[in-house]
Amino acid sequence: MKNYILILMALSLFSCTSKQKKVSEWRGENRSGIYAETNLLKEWPKDGPNLLWDAEGVGNGYGSPVITDNNIYLNGEMDSIAYLIAMDLEGKMLWKTEFGKDWMKNFIGSRSAPTVVDSLVYVASGLGDVACIHAETGELKWKINMLEKFEGKNTRFGYSQSLLVDGDLVFAAPGGKEKNIIALDRFTGETKWINSGVGEIPAYCSPLLIEYPTRNILVTFSEHALLAVESQTGKTLWTHQQDTTKGDVNGNTPIFENGYLYYVTGCGNGTVKLKLEDEGAKITEVWRNEELDNIMGGVVKLNGKIIASAHRKKSWKSVDVETGKTRDTLKFGRGSSIAADGMLYCYNERGQVGLVEVSPEKMELVSQFKITKGTKEHFAQPVIANGVLYIRHGDALMAYDIKKKKLIK
Repeated sequence: MKNYILILMALSLFSCTSKQKKVSEWRGENRSGIYAETNLLKEWPKDGPNLLWDAEGVGNGYGSPVITDNNIYLNGEMDSIAYLIAMDLEGKMLWKTEFGKDWMKNFIGSRSAPTVVDSLVYVASGLGDVACIHAETGELKWKINMLEKFEGKNTRFGYSQSLLVDGDLVFAAPGGKEKNIIALDRFTGETKWINSGVGEIPAYCSPLLIEYPTRNILVTFSEHALLAVESQTGKTLWTHQQDTTKGDVNGNTPIFENGYLYYVTGCGNGTVKLKLEDEGAKITEVWRNEELDNIMGGVVKLNGKIIASAHRKKSWKSVDVETGKTRDTLKFGRGSSIAADGMLYCYNERGQVGLVEVSPEKMELVSQFKITKGTKEHFAQPVIANGVLYIRHGDALMAYDIKKKKLIK
């Protein structure tokens, strides 16, 4: 009986200590842009899916919303102030919390998504403010400024990074010669490690976390290099240099699957497949496709293809993951890409939203509609949660019902 009680205590302790964090973040699970939704519409009505609600007054910005079980969180700029805004799932604003100053030089407004971990939200502004805010109350728990504390070097379009969390650490990229990437204690804001990277300004990239049995690695871009860093120690594992003559706008989170890392960059560096070995310590370039170049619209791996919109050619392209060859081109302008339930969702810079079927050979536009509410450029990336498609267009957030209806017998 005594041994039985000890076993029960051990199981109870294990279940408590191994509890998984509830994380809602940029581009969904693994930041892949693939939303684990099912039973979604495969075709929309002529005027688009049903608009459930729209909410104006969320502030200027291009950052996507993040959806939890009960709330919606997004960053917005109002009168140069950076705010985290919390809403319920019907679009009613619950509270807004000021956490710094936002970008006002060009493309004014927020340029990142919040990261929600259990009861805490992590945010970053275009002027380098990094903060932790309570998810229920909106209470500011701590904040730092990367320009002031770490002598950060901002970009020409402002810091554009959605923060990443691993364990008790939250990561950001101030940029500069010495303090290029940082890890902070996510509960206190205390500095835990600093990595010099290759001494460049940051890219516009939100980092990716790759988990191995003995370590996790953080992968992100600086201005002209892809970097891999041990998440808990800050040790650099490798750097992958870009052609500095072909532009510096690297705004897409890489994709990792089955031992391979895929990334899409803008201005000519194109799309690359890397093989990772030795738990992320070694890389080998497998192929490179310079036709598909995208600066910030996101990329998805769907049905054996890497898909994104080409920046220079202004059309969507699919690239075979095995050969690196371009498989198909879809003329739909250029913009953002996500996927769910086997379908591709495209939101272009003209404000058109397209539903695309991706077969082994081609991409076919099935349905489309036009966004008519909101302000400024159509840059924010769509989000899908619980059968709802969320589109942020500047000062407005819209929610569309894309769930298939159950037949009543």
